[in-house]
Amino acid sequence: MSDYTPAVPLRGPATALAIAAALLLSACASAPRTVDAPAPAAAPPPEIARTGTLSRAVANLASASGSLVSGRMLLTVAGDGVRVRGQVGGLVRNGAHGLQVHERGDCSAVDARSAGRYYDPLAGTRQDGAVGETPGRIVADSEGVATVDLTLRGAVLGGGADNDILGRSLLVLGATPGAISARVACGVITAGE
Repeated sequence: MSDYTPAVPLRGPATALAIAAALLLSACASAPRTVDAPAPAAAPPPEIARTGTLSRAVANLASASGSLVSGRMLLTVAGDGVRVRGQVGGLVRNGAHGLQVHERGDCSAVDARSAGRYYDPLAGTRQDGAVGETPGRIVADSEGVATVDLTLRGAVLGGGADNDILGRSLLVLGATPGAISARVACGVITAGE
């Protein structure tokens, strides 16, 4: 038998409540303290320029993903953006294709994935979109050639603003079943004629 005698007899609901409170307090004292992390800073609004530093640029489109697609696009300043004109050959005959600006000026990968994601001059980088979701829908004729004349609204050439497309890539997306968004041609947008 033990010689221990509690100073206060352990009886009744008040005693059980006192023990529970003591256990909770000891658990709180040993729990790690959490420090509220500062809220992440809101991303600054995109810097949108009204004009760029150049009036003309080019994109020489070379085949990608094993296609035979190629072409040359002339980009010029238009009233509300950049006008893209030229011809693209080697396309699916009578097929609708996509022509898009992508975030990086890098066409080095065989499948042109090095160009990154679709780039909207006014909204920034976005996930790849399907053909027809973007303003660059082009249609090939019965010979597989598309004559391009479209405007990239909000884009500028040069100056480094967020809506500057100089140094980014221009891509042609495929139109064959199962390869609707395959990157079939890529060209870096560069200064020149």
